[in-house]
Amino acid sequence: MPSGHVMMAMTLDGFVARQDHTLDWLMKQNTKDEDHGFEEFLSHIDVIVMGSGSFKTVLGFEQWPYSKPVTVMSHRLSQKDVPIELQDQVEITDLEPVPLMETLKTKGISRVYVDGGAVVQSFLRQGLIADLKLAVVPILIGNGIRLFGDLDADVDLTLTGVKSFPSGLVEMLYRID
Repeated sequence: MPSGHVMMAMTLDGFVARQDHTLDWLMKQNTKDEDHGFEEFLSHIDVIVMGSGSFKTVLGFEQWPYSKPVTVMSHRLSQKDVPIELQDQVEITDLEPVPLMETLKTKGISRVYVDGGAVVQSFLRQGLIADLKLAVVPILIGNGIRLFGDLDADVDLTLTGVKSFPSGLVEMLYRID
């Protein structure tokens, strides 16, 4: 089975996006001169899996940020919802996490970047996440989409690294035990 890996920024109060999926709180942070290792992280990833909310948010960026293939988990979207210029990079699927990972395995995929609050939660509940790289941004937004939701059981983590940046952002790396 491929391993799932998370790299997410979240507010100090635990939100990865506002309720409408916007990331304006993240864009106003002064982190331009800081290397948070995103390119290094992506260099070890075979495919990106995200939900429809994250996909719609990324479509709103000035340019498509990914060079890796993207699989969007959605029961509402279809391949016709993918812009023509991204048809060869983005695939829509209605598979649940375990069948999706099994399908990715048959395609030779070994490392999956799991992105988006609800998708991360569903993969975490299924035991499909190997590690979490979390960047805590020094801002409180009060409400939004939480990175972690209800769990059926405790998830034990081992802290494997911490790094702070001049912006006040703190990055933590956890291995799932």
